[in-house]
Amino acid sequence: MFIAIIALNLISSRYYKRFDLTSDKRYTLNIAALNIIKDVDSPIAIDVFLEGNDFPSEFRRLQTETRQLLEEFSAFNKNITFSFLNPIENEGTRDKNIKELQTRGLTPMQVNVQQNGKSSQEIVFPWALASYNNQTVIIPLIKNKIGASQQEIVTHSVQHLEYAFADGFSKLVNPKRRKIAVLKGNGQLENKYIANFIKTLRDYYYIAPFTLDSVEKNPQKTLEKIKRYDLIISAKPTKAFSEKEKYVLDQYSMSGGKSLWLIDAIAMEKDSLYNDAGKNFATTRDLNLTDFFFKYGARINPVLVSSLYSAPITLAVGEGSKSQFQHLRWPYSPLANSKSKHPIVNNLNLVKFDFANQIDTLKNTVSKTILLQSEPLSKTEGAPREISLAIVTKTQKKETFNKGPQNLAVLLEGEFTSAYNNRIKPFKLSEEKNKSTSTKMIIVADGDIIKNEIGRRGPEELGFDRWTGKTYGNKEFLLNSVNYLLDDSGLINIRSKEIDVAFLDLEQVAKTKTKWQLINILLPLILLGLFGIVFNFFRKKKYAN
Repeated sequence: MFIAIIALNLISSRYYKRFDLTSDKRYTLNIAALNIIKDVDSPIAIDVFLEGNDFPSEFRRLQTETRQLLEEFSAFNKNITFSFLNPIENEGTRDKNIKELQTRGLTPMQVNVQQNGKSSQEIVFPWALASYNNQTVIIPLIKNKIGASQQEIVTHSVQHLEYAFADGFSKLVNPKRRKIAVLKGNGQLENKYIANFIKTLRDYYYIAPFTLDSVEKNPQKTLEKIKRYDLIISAKPTKAFSEKEKYVLDQYSMSGGKSLWLIDAIAMEKDSLYNDAGKNFATTRDLNLTDFFFKYGARINPVLVSSLYSAPITLAVGEGSKSQFQHLRWPYSPLANSKSKHPIVNNLNLVKFDFANQIDTLKNTVSKTILLQSEPLSKTEGAPREISLAIVTKTQKKETFNKGPQNLAVLLEGEFTSAYNNRIKPFKLSEEKNKSTSTKMIIVADGDIIKNEIGRRGPEELGFDRWTGKTYGNKEFLLNSVNYLLDDSGLINIRSKEIDVAFLDLEQVAKTKTKWQLINILLPLILLGLFGIVFNFFRKKKYAN
């Protein structure tokens, strides 16, 4: 026996293995995450600011899940080290630390703490900093979702943790490889309106503007240049594409190039409504892309999607000094969500659209995935039509919003047939392709989805509404879209991981606290007393005889 114990200890010291016995395999790291860190040969130091004694139970759960996840990363590669810090523990340095963290982009979060039926507020910093070879990245631990309770937010955050850390490690470890071309020259959004998203993309990819002007003189050279890029983004073009430009873009796709199209088929700007009349006309916009997308399997219809489930518009109501800003129902800013488990939209916050159009999918061999839809209480409105701010004062009849969910964003994947197959080509190329290699394309029927607001200090965070203080999921959706189109490591698929997080019902706990305290204290005493009575009864009976 003694020899067996010694042998077992020797074997266990030489061979180390962890077992994940959870039903949802929450501690089994995705192979894509492990591939990122497997060759790391110098320390990655992680500071997690989720430390403290006054956390609500939900955030203690997030703290525990974060610690256990990092233990798994550390077990796989010993160069990953982590520590939990409380930046506001010391009252003397509390304000200084809060200011310093905010300067670095780590904004605090106020959370509700319920204890003994009473509610209070505490400050939490749900962030981590990861450092590697003199580089540092910020890793968000909280994934906000508009309208979600504190428990729901933490549940979403726990499901997002592995992706958040793997994404952070990837920024530190993997050098940039992919190249993105942002199309210019067809009236696309100015740089200042896409600045925030482009800044985010620069953490992952090389970005450069690209115009198709040279296609008139040297289309072959233009095609060769654009083929050097792995992805093209066209953000709200307003001028029609020529046949030569379309053919270059078509042959780019036939060569396996990926693309993200953010298209407005209706010309209408919200800013144009802020005039004395408070109204303007929405008209159709012909970009000469209908046959282009039709051949690939999608059609953007020149109609406006109007929904009762929408973001508000903020208007000054009243006159002179008595006027006040109010958030009013605005059906032309539909909010889109998705119940799909596709990694682009899984666990995604609400995405805000402005004057969005509707997308139909067509039958062909290309695979189509609807990424975003408006809510069921929606309708479509044709153009031209007058759009007036006066609509906010009118009662929106629910029964008129009866067209059901409308497609707003679609993913196309597979082998595409050229839009110029069996057609006369605008010019000759040295090598023409009528069938593509396997490729991907995402079409979004709204160009404003990428548009950030301009504040006093420059471009605001994409998706942030400074009037309501809400941040919509526009940036996350677009970033996920780009990552999916370009991802060859499978990192984006980590977002599909589902974890079951169980919480106590704190309201129910407060209501039944006394009952369970009495049960836990009195029941053992009662059972012990009964046992004593029965034991003495049989003891006396036995010895009495």
